[in-house]
Amino acid sequence: MNHILVAENVSKNFGRHTALSNISLKIPENCIYGLLGPNGAGKTTLIRIINQITHPDSGRVFLNGEPLAPHHIATIGYLPEERGLYKSMKVGEQALYLAQLKGLSKTEAKKRLYYWFDRLEIGNWWNKKIQELSKGMAQKIQFIVTVLHEPKLLIFDEPFSGFDPINANKIKDEILELKKKGTSIIFSTHRMESVEELCEYIALLHKSEKILDGKLSEIKNAYKNHTYAVGLQLNENGASLLEDLKAKFAINESTFNDDEKQLDLTLRLPNEDTSAVLNYLSSKANVNHFQEMIPSANDIFIQTVNSKSQ
Repeated sequence: MNHILVAENVSKNFGRHTALSNISLKIPENCIYGLLGPNGAGKTTLIRIINQITHPDSGRVFLNGEPLAPHHIATIGYLPEERGLYKSMKVGEQALYLAQLKGLSKTEAKKRLYYWFDRLEIGNWWNKKIQELSKGMAQKIQFIVTVLHEPKLLIFDEPFSGFDPINANKIKDEILELKKKGTSIIFSTHRMESVEELCEYIALLHKSEKILDGKLSEIKNAYKNHTYAVGLQLNENGASLLEDLKAKFAINESTFNDDEKQLDLTLRLPNEDTSAVLNYLSSKANVNHFQEMIPSANDIFIQTVNSKSQ
């Protein structure tokens, strides 16, 4: 597997405060990589090191197999959480200026800007001033400027901040399209539903240290705890059946709807033959569903951070 970015034992201190402690990461090419962690975990410091805004006290960073160097800035696109546009400038004028700072000629910058303005349905914004735009509207401009020079590596820090659900979904689709075209993406967010939708790999930082990383699907499988969600349609007294089941299985939760004759359970079955359990339940009621509960990214985030905080 080829890696777009590799960090080896990266540490950074600000006075007595340790922002990063011996962080090592390998980010595969052409993937969306979630960089997660509570506030103050060190995510922004690592992103700033990748963008060469600051430098590590120790450790090394490689981009496409080369030690990180000033010329790599042209191959990175960075959308920070704290946005910065000149409020008194017109949208088109500012976007054109920022595009040229990325190394595009004026002609090429205009061509690409017209494409993106049309794609995001903002063609009539060209002569508006930034101060006339809402936060979400300004965010679209910053997204365009970030991706315009077609960088090999994109870094998005809370990219959906300020967007309504419709525009957030539009930007999500654009991120997926960029990935499909071969761009590698580092995605930092507190929105775990976005992690579920977008990220193939994640790293979780906490108190300046990496506490978890890997392929999201493999991490979720590793955090399974043999818990199953079960729905039963009853033909007999629900309370009686529930007592029988409690005597036989470890039941975490249960709810019974007497009107619907519906019993919903979560069972923990660490050492049980699930096919035998399913056969037993089928002998007692109609089984509407019997499904293993895979932990969400949010569940894993909370569980892992809490365990390290104790």
